[in-house]
Amino acid sequence: MSSLHTWAGLLLGWILYAMFLTGTVSYFKDELSQWMRPELPPLAQMPDQAVVAQRIADELGNIAPGTSQWSMRLPDARNNSVYAFWRTPTGNPGGRAFDEANFDPATGQKVTSRGTLGGEFFYRFHFQFHYMPVVWGRWIAGAAAMFMLVAIVSGIITHKKIFVDFFTFRWSKGQRSWLDAHNAFSVFGLPFHFMITYTGLVTLMALYMPWGERVAFKSPAEQQQLNAELSAFIQPGKPSGQKVPLASVEDMVRQAQERWGRENVGRVNAVHPGDAAARVAVTRGEAGRVSMSPQYIEFDGSTGKPLAVREHVGAAAETRGVLYALHLGRFSDTVTRWLYFLVSFMGTAMVGTGLVMWTVKRRQKLPDPDRPYFGFRLVERLNIACIAGLSIAMTAFLWANRLLPHPLEGRANWEIDLFFIVWALTLLHALVRPAKSAWVEQLWAASALLFLLPLLNAVTTQRPLWHSLTEGDWVFAGVDLMCWALAALHAVLAIRTARQQTGSQFRRKTSREAPTAVASGEAAG
Repeated sequence: MSSLHTWAGLLLGWILYAMFLTGTVSYFKDELSQWMRPELPPLAQMPDQAVVAQRIADELGNIAPGTSQWSMRLPDARNNSVYAFWRTPTGNPGGRAFDEANFDPATGQKVTSRGTLGGEFFYRFHFQFHYMPVVWGRWIAGAAAMFMLVAIVSGIITHKKIFVDFFTFRWSKGQRSWLDAHNAFSVFGLPFHFMITYTGLVTLMALYMPWGERVAFKSPAEQQQLNAELSAFIQPGKPSGQKVPLASVEDMVRQAQERWGRENVGRVNAVHPGDAAARVAVTRGEAGRVSMSPQYIEFDGSTGKPLAVREHVGAAAETRGVLYALHLGRFSDTVTRWLYFLVSFMGTAMVGTGLVMWTVKRRQKLPDPDRPYFGFRLVERLNIACIAGLSIAMTAFLWANRLLPHPLEGRANWEIDLFFIVWALTLLHALVRPAKSAWVEQLWAASALLFLLPLLNAVTTQRPLWHSLTEGDWVFAGVDLMCWALAALHAVLAIRTARQQTGSQFRRKTSREAPTAVASGEAAG
């Protein structure tokens, strides 16, 4: 079990670390997206969701005529814009099945802010990565999550003093300190780590284990019933071919508000808008509801009459919905979201300390620590680039958001490309520099970039930290202050790493002290 724990944690540990860190940041992806679109002012007061829905529906009718499906996410306490996507006609020159954009809720027009994917990039990267087909990325994420589950269970079995070690931490003790840190981070958040790993697998269970579904639901009617249990997205059927204007979306949302509350409508989805066969689904928001099971009202799109109210699903679907909600944490208020962030950050540290401990433990056993074998050197360099280098790359992504020119074609993709370019450069740096020097230099680089980011924001936008604090704009102030907190953390790690002795230094010191110790022993005798 000890060997299983070690190798399950190591073989995909670098992928797991990236998944954990980007997933941790994703709990505040909406706030980060606001920070990355500084041209959009904060919402002074929550707009009427029904009025906003009608504005965006009218605009989608202008920019995407003939689309067979569109969906919009309405503004709420954490989103000051409306995100919408729509299906593109077959044979679109871009080759994309869907197009997407953010809209200003006050005007209904596409936002004029800089092009960026915002915090959504970290969220998508967390479970499907980038530069590869989405299905491949999700399969890799699933394999990594399964390895993590094995590492957690085997770690519990091999950990005999699981509660005692939680209260034990020995500073400046080399391998012992890394083990104590790994144990503390693991034990404190153990229920959360198990939950977040298992529920992560459950969210994509239909992809990983589709056979039961295929056997149980064979006919189109059964498949449609299953889709209604899991999602509020109406599957587009065949259009009638008879053009009929879409009924008032505002009235549909009003009916949903009467049922769920004025600010508790989440999305509006439509199929075949402008056709007699149009259908519209208005879904309930996620705040305060510990389940992702869909609750929605389905309307006839041509008349606006409600066709069905779906607020309950079966036991299996509800179980899946609760597990899904626990993983995403979208039901949470601000305090709960911070708890999610902190314990998930500890999970990131758990994976990181485990990777570092592998090298610390084996370095002492090397015949020549200055000339390690290839496998050890590979793990050591990957640790540097994955842990310290990822901090640099993620911060560089935010720097790119402030420095790239606004009219740049494909600006959002350039931000992502620069993220990976910088990350690749950190790996190159780790390969050509001595390990300890690479650790210290990259940790200091991450600290400097994080510390200077709020200053860059003050120079390049009209929303510096002092202005945000004065205006009570806690989204911008929170991101700036968090950058300084993380800068301090990376600086502490850099200082402690610089003071730590390498294996060869420890051996030389031991060899110098050995004759003195022997002589002292003889004198005492």
